[in-house]
Amino acid sequence: MIQPLAQISPEMTELSRYMAAARRKRIPGAVTAKAKQHVLDTFAAMVSGSRLLPGRRAIAYVRTLGGVREAGVVGSKIVTNAANAALANGMLAHADETDDSHVSSHTHPGCAVVPAALAVAERTHAAGTAFLRAVVLGYDVCCRLTKALDVDAFTAAFRSPHSFGGTFGAGAAAGALLGLDATQARFLLSYCAQLASGCTSNVRDAEHIEKAFDFAGMPAQAGVMAATMVAAGFTGVDDVFSGERNFLEAYSPRPRIGALADGLGKHFEITDTNIKRWTVGSPMQAALDSLEWLMGEKGITGDDVQSIAVHLPARGARTVDNAPMPNINAQHLIALMLVDGTLTFASSHDMARMKDPTLQKLRRRVRVVPSDALMRARPRRQAMVEITTRDGRTHKRRTRAVRGTTENPMSWDEVEAKARGLMDPVLGARKARRLIDTVSNLESLDDAARLRPLLAVKAEAP
Repeated sequence: MIQPLAQISPEMTELSRYMAAARRKRIPGAVTAKAKQHVLDTFAAMVSGSRLLPGRRAIAYVRTLGGVREAGVVGSKIVTNAANAALANGMLAHADETDDSHVSSHTHPGCAVVPAALAVAERTHAAGTAFLRAVVLGYDVCCRLTKALDVDAFTAAFRSPHSFGGTFGAGAAAGALLGLDATQARFLLSYCAQLASGCTSNVRDAEHIEKAFDFAGMPAQAGVMAATMVAAGFTGVDDVFSGERNFLEAYSPRPRIGALADGLGKHFEITDTNIKRWTVGSPMQAALDSLEWLMGEKGITGDDVQSIAVHLPARGARTVDNAPMPNINAQHLIALMLVDGTLTFASSHDMARMKDPTLQKLRRRVRVVPSDALMRARPRRQAMVEITTRDGRTHKRRTRAVRGTTENPMSWDEVEAKARGLMDPVLGARKARRLIDTVSNLESLDDAARLRPLLAVKAEAP
């Protein structure tokens, strides 16, 4: 028989103790402010996602499940158990490519962590401060987990860091709100290790339904399941990251266990997480920044264009080159912005406009150029747009620091403006305003369940 470990690893000891103390541990004011931005951004993604196909499917499915009334499903009047709510709200949060992303860990932390934290915060009637601290912890664990797996090699093996990291991050956030102690935190991490799964075949999902489940709904639900099971008395392996047949060695040829606890309490991963200025896929953020600059500084319109080359990091280029969905199709987004003069959530998600003759004609002048050099460039996610106009001139713009990234962060007003654009059409301007004000003052919220009516709507999408 394989024996239990005689001694818990230092990394697991530090991590589990940190997780157990997170709900009560004060975090710096700047981190709190950043956390509010990501909570608002994720709430806005949930609200807008409730009207997209993956969100509608999730809401309809969860309605059939019933469940104890513990947490609400955004964009509906459904109240169900915490795990079901986390599943639905996670899928809403990643119903498209509006949610946040963390480049060095290859994860989308918010779409899994925030729905899990919200569901358990509603169930436990946690205060706003505890909810925020749980979210911050979730980002820390999510991002450190995939770094410990050597994320580049992990992704190269076609495994999905999004769902792996999201499961652990969601579990950590939920566990903190349930008040798990250090021993229970170790059990929680072991259950997350068993529940974590996913491969990157999801990039072939043309309707984004499975991708919404893989990136967000599945890890959010799994994290809540793991935390609530341990809170109910389930026990497990003391240290899933060390010893014989451990999780890290199962999934990585070069695991870095030290990454799990590196900088805990000093460096907060949420401060390195990007918010998308444009409500489209991450690979297109820098390209759209570049195009906006060229249009503004050079006065270029669609009528001026002879050809356009969009230089993108090679991996991202494959994702967006003539993709089937409008909000991740590079050629369509470039053409759309040139014709409309800007880009909105509504325009970038309008499938009908994919068949617009004017846009199709302009799209044929746009080519995506995969770049290995941009893959190596730092900061990451750089892009260059090169436009040749009908008069034979060439104009170039390379965006190095993308708006919304750590190098060029968005202000609260910018995040709020993005959120209003996503939420006003669904919630109405007055309710959206109340929700934004509540998030901006989360420290004074006495019960997270008070968020539920602000995220609910009576008339659901068909």
